[in-house]
Order: sequence, then C-alpha cells, then structure tokens
Amino acid sequence: MLLLLLPPSETKREGGHHGPLDLAALSYPELTAARAALLERVVTLADDRDLAMRALKLGPRQAAEVERNRLLLESPTMPAIDRYTGVLFDALDASSLDAEARSFAGDTVVVHSALFGLVGALDPIPAYRLSHDSRVPDLPLRRFWREPLSARLAAERGVILDLRSEGYADLGPAPARDDSVFVRVVSVDRDGRRRALNHFNKQAKGRFTRSYLEARPEVTSLAELIAWAEDAGFRLDLRAAQERGGLRELELVA
Repeated sequence: MLLLLLPPSETKREGGHHGPLDLAALSYPELTAARAALLERVVTLADDRDLAMRALKLGPRQAAEVERNRLLLESPTMPAIDRYTGVLFDALDASSLDAEARSFAGDTVVVHSALFGLVGALDPIPAYRLSHDSRVPDLPLRRFWREPLSARLAAERGVILDLRSEGYADLGPAPARDDSVFVRVVSVDRDGRRRALNHFNKQAKGRFTRSYLEARPEVTSLAELIAWAEDAGFRLDLRAAQERGGLRELELVA
C-alpha cells in the first residue's frame, strides 16, 4: 500500500454540498481532540479582525478570510480533494476523476491541513484560512501538531510518498525509514545540473498524483513505485538526504 501525502493550498473553493463540519466524519479520529481545541482558538481569534489578520498574515484585501474562520462551524463542507485549489490541485483536477479513481484517492491520498492535521481526500471540510506559519496566540502550530502527526505517520504501514512543502513536512515529519521518502521536483539541464523548481514543482506533483489515481497500481515498495512511474512517463531518482536527518528523497524530474 502507498500513502500519497499532499500539502494543502492557501486558496479554497467556496461553498459545499454537505452540511456543517462534523469532526467525527474525518479520518484519523485520534486527532479529534486536537482539532476541536484548535478550531475553538481559530474561531475565537476571528472575533478580533485586526488581530486575526496579523496572525494569519493577511493583507487589507483578504479580510474575507477572517469571516471564513468565524463561520467555520456553520459553513457547508465538501471533500478535501475538491476544497483545495491552486497549481497542484488544478493539475490534479479531482472533479474530473472517475468514481473508481476518487474511491482510490479516499484510500491512498491524505492532505496535511494546518487546521485539521491529516485529512483523507474525501473527508468533508469547510473553507478556512490557516497556514503552517500562521501565529495563533499562545499556540505555536509546530509545537501543537508535531508530536501527534509524527506519531500518526510513523504508525502508517507501507510506502509513504511525502509530496508536502518543507514547511508542512516540518509541522509533522514523516518517519525516517527505507519506505518513506520526501519528493523534491527538479529539472536537469544539458550538462546534468539539477535545479529545484517552484511553480512547476506543484504542477508536477499534481500531474503525478492524478496519473497514480487513474492507474491505481498495486505498489508495495519503492522499487515498484519507481518502475511504475517510468512506465507512466515519470522519472524518479532515489537519493539519500543526510541534511534532512537521514530521510531519503525521491527527485521527480520535470
């Protein structure tokens, strides 16, 4: 089994087709108490618009994001994989996946939310604003989430493909083991020099995730993943990354 661990996005789709947030409906019920505590803090913070805007690092034109948070417990919900927008999720284009691919996503894709921790692809969530570097008063998110998320990821069995940004990976590190890898998107020039990508980093991760969900391969090891990726038109290079505490990296060559 393979777990695809995605970052969230700052931008969210409005509205929803389901009722208000039900924490009991989310994956990873062991995180429920932490979610409830953080939700209460974020909703309360939204009562002070100026303080909330500073905490969330919002500009004058983004005041509506505070109202989103104030209404978190009342807003309609939709599956997480549909809620997030932006470059990665536009490339993934979850709404156009067939029923089998979406069901497979529910089994294999997890999104790391600064507000909810780990959420399954099909978990119903409301629109919100909270990032890994947001400053909730008296509640540093790194200290709040790091231990429970690290423990939960360490309990996962099978391959973990960490497609998060470094900021989110630091908020809840994946286990440092042979079948857990951090994905870095790079380009290779004619002289073999490698360069990390920014915009195309997110796009490549979205395209890779979509291809995996459409193909639904049976992957039980990194070797099988790399072989499948090559057949699917993706190049994955495995490297050791001592600077990340021994966690191995896969370079996705775009």
